Amino acid sequence: MTDHASAPRRPAAILWDLGNVLCDWSPRRLYSQLIADEAELDRFLTEVCSMDWHARHDAGATMAENRRPLIAAHPGKAALIEAWETRWDEMFDGHVEGMAGMVERVAELGLPQYALSNLPAEKWPPLKAMYPALTRLDDAIISGEEGVIKPDPAIYAITAARIAHAPQETLFIDDRRENIEAAMDAGFIGHHFTGADALRADLARRGIAL
Repeated sequence: MTDHASAPRRPAAILWDLGNVLCDWSPRRLYSQLIADEAELDRFLTEVCSMDWHARHDAGATMAENRRPLIAAHPGKAALIEAWETRWDEMFDGHVEGMAGMVERVAELGLPQYALSNLPAEKWPPLKAMYPALTRLDDAIISGEEGVIKPDPAIYAITAARIAHAPQETLFIDDRRENIEAAMDAGFIGHHFTGADALRADLARRGIAL
């Protein structure tokens, strides 16, 4: 959902989601290398290393502590479960299509930029190493560091207190509709990310030409 207010004011700052907005992330990218059978791959990603299980990393659990009970329940899959941490980088493949250089271009316009991401705390430093442009962000609110994940209203309150711009001056860009709706409830401007072209069009409508 994009905020469709008429003649929108130019945002004073950009607040980025990271995974699947700037950074192309998919656990299937890694596990398709490890599990040849497609049906078994689907079962593993829905019944073993599921997104609900991974959400506990995003909420602050370390990968070591979170995998312990999972390995106990699936001892024959221990190596696959451990790969979630040890081969994490292989879940990424550069930028989302059309988004390479976006942070740099926004920086050239002089717009402050922040991140609000559901991400394990221990994987934030490796992500910056993979995507050096992220070091240009003025600040980053990482769910694993805060112990709360989007779309919990608490993480938007944390964000509003941390960044140097009021929510109503800050455009939040996220690929999950529920995260955008929660952000807008907290007073942020919202753009539901569906691709680079639609984002550029919305930014242009808001007075930011990239």
